[in-house]
Amino acid sequence: MAEVRVERTADGGFVGTNGRGASVAIGSGDEDGVFTPVELLLTALAGCELVTVEPLTAKRGHQMVRLAADVKAEKIETSKLGTITITYDVELPEGDEKAAEVLQAVAKRVHEKYCTVGNALKEPMTVEQIVPVD
Repeated sequence: MAEVRVERTADGGFVGTNGRGASVAIGSGDEDGVFTPVELLLTALAGCELVTVEPLTAKRGHQMVRLAADVKAEKIETSKLGTITITYDVELPEGDEKAAEVLQAVAKRVHEKYCTVGNALKEPMTVEQIVPVD
């Protein structure tokens, strides 16, 4: 199970924390030094793909010199995103003639099947809300 806690801070901002002690500042698009919730969603998608692609390509003997991704979301109306595009930024290992082929094959499988965040965005799912008020 994945679990995080998001809470308002003393200065009126918000912070998300996981059980391993990592945290991220969350806020609106007009605040410096914070991620918006949509930016966190895009970060989660790119992170999911890259942390899955990297060990699979390395395991096949192809360690990329640079493996990064840029993610953009089209906002089609208030509170609704349209197409999300993830564009890989890669520097292949010099002299490795199979690296591009392996990377493309692995990245395609990860995108289509093995990225949990991507799968959640593509498939309908239930999101429940509980607001206990005494």
